[in-house]
Amino acid sequence: MKEYKPLNPLKVPRFSGIRTFWRLPYLKNVPKDVDFVIVGIPFDTGASYRVGARYGPEAIRSQSLILRSHNPALNITPFEYCSGIDYGDIQVIPGFIEHSYESIEKEYLSIIRRDVIPIALGGDHSITLAELRAIAKKYGPVALVQFDAHTDTDPDYYGHRYNHGTTFIRAVEEGLLLVDHSIQVGIRGSTYSKGEIDNARNLGFEVITAEEVYKTGIDYVAKRIQERVGDARVFVTFDIDFVDPAYAPGTGTPEVGGFTSRETLELIRKGLKGLNFVGFDLVEVYPQYDPGFITSLLAAHVIFEFISLIALNKKAGLEAKI
Repeated sequence: MKEYKPLNPLKVPRFSGIRTFWRLPYLKNVPKDVDFVIVGIPFDTGASYRVGARYGPEAIRSQSLILRSHNPALNITPFEYCSGIDYGDIQVIPGFIEHSYESIEKEYLSIIRRDVIPIALGGDHSITLAELRAIAKKYGPVALVQFDAHTDTDPDYYGHRYNHGTTFIRAVEEGLLLVDHSIQVGIRGSTYSKGEIDNARNLGFEVITAEEVYKTGIDYVAKRIQERVGDARVFVTFDIDFVDPAYAPGTGTPEVGGFTSRETLELIRKGLKGLNFVGFDLVEVYPQYDPGFITSLLAAHVIFEFISLIALNKKAGLEAKI
């Protein structure tokens, strides 16, 4: 077993101790032998409708206590192959998005320079731009897999360049993405204009709407993700509003007609398996709209799948050396 792993729930009750993600060790200094780092980014000043995603990291960490050690669906026990810590939260400045971008980028870059895979807990979707700026400084432009109800490619918001709906048009403009290898999945709901989805496609994204997912099936969409990304380095961003509000009501801009929890996990497992990950985030969890904590519970399980996928890559790498 790896050194940095969760406490054993058969030796230490899951309801006890400090609320880190999955009860991982809390370390601000990232060790050299760590594969992934959980990092909170509790910023929600970029939100356009509901607010409260600043409490998302706390809620996701709390619900992660229920996670056990083995993933039967992927047949992997992650901490037999990888090691991880909870870094805590990056410093943000409530009410000041551009200053927070500078702070997030700087601290996030200091983490990834340790050659680890960051898994960020948002926060609204505006934070992803700062993450991608840091990622690009280390790796150059990367592919993007975006699970989302919205394209987040609005040209501006009330004349301003930055909010959670402008993230990916800015990322394209700044040269942070390999758009020919990037894909947006699950887009649905009413739009501000007739050409909104086409605008995302015109930026270079492949866009698969929720209706197209249901018509073609999860296996087909998973194959499209794999083919689109190929062997490029990839950043995965997961907006919890990808999931139908019947299963994830605690989000900022809920859209009906989305996916079940089971469909979501299946698509993650099939669509992302074996990709060359450089980072993940999960955003837009709003605990105050989350009865029974079902949204933050699902978010914790999505991140469990991310960690399992990292472990599968580590296992494949070890087996290739034998």
